[in-house]
Amino acid sequence: MTKRALVTGGSGDLGAAICRQLAGDGLHVIVHANRRPERAEAVARAIIEAGGSAETAVFDITDTVACEAGLAALLEAGPIQVVVNNAGMHDDAIMAGMRPEQWRRVIDVNLNGFFNVTRPLLLPMMQTRWGRIVNLSSVAGVLGNRGQTNYAAAKAGIIGATRSLAQEMASRGITVNAVAPGIIAGEMTDGIFDAQRIKELVPMGRAGTPQEVADLVAFLVSDRAAYVSGQVIGINGAMA
Repeated sequence: MTKRALVTGGSGDLGAAICRQLAGDGLHVIVHANRRPERAEAVARAIIEAGGSAETAVFDITDTVACEAGLAALLEAGPIQVVVNNAGMHDDAIMAGMRPEQWRRVIDVNLNGFFNVTRPLLLPMMQTRWGRIVNLSSVAGVLGNRGQTNYAAAKAGIIGATRSLAQEMASRGITVNAVAPGIIAGEMTDGIFDAQRIKELVPMGRAGTPQEVADLVAFLVSDRAAYVSGQVIGINGAMA
């Protein structure tokens, strides 16, 4: 039976690459979106046209009720055994000038969204005694970053949650890991880092690609990574 994978934020550059890779590896991929359902539909359509299996799901991961309803509808078709918590956002400001809503919104999407999506899926996954959870953190959650106290706090929280949940799930055949990207080419970073700044920050002298992150995620959800759990794996061109 084909395993089902939910990728939150699957309509973005990184999420789309992850969706395509997992579908190419034989998983049925649920491409999640919130504000841009048409982009999720385009990703799913491209996967199907390439011979893969995909569908879309649209709900707000910060809305507990809407999230539970969306997941309940998906679970009617059976358990979701692979979860990639990729949805995220940043809203940068130095903390002295940060508005309370900037703090709350970034924490809500990046950290509370992880909880809202993952918790309802755990019991059905546990019953299958096989599962893979991959949470997208960030190099900012490892090192901190000026102007991103909200984002760094949320992504550091993801790391702590990953390590704790991995211990809770270990006896059930479920692995839980975090991936901490550095500067990855795409809409999240293109307007922030120019080529010169990337060369200054990244020892490898370039941004990573969404496909490089997708390849790492694909490894972590595969049977080859069955003994890898509770880990935070950086993919950042030697930034950290």
